[in-house]
Amino acid sequence: MDGKKRSDIKPGMAVNVILKQDQRSGKKTEGIVKDLLTNSATHPHGIKVRLEDGQVGRVCDIL
Repeated sequence: MDGKKRSDIKPGMAVNVILKQDQRSGKKTEGIVKDLLTNSATHPHGIKVRLEDGQVGRVCDIL
């Protein structure tokens, strides 16, 4: 599953996100979802989430 649909993502899930500073390189960061920050049902670049450690990024993979 990719992270483009908000309904697929719930707090507590393990995901890979791409942080803002890693968008050019495409480097993925693994973490646990704390909050969903995107309000729309879908987003072409992935749903923006806050991880448990406070980092913010767009979901690219759901683990």
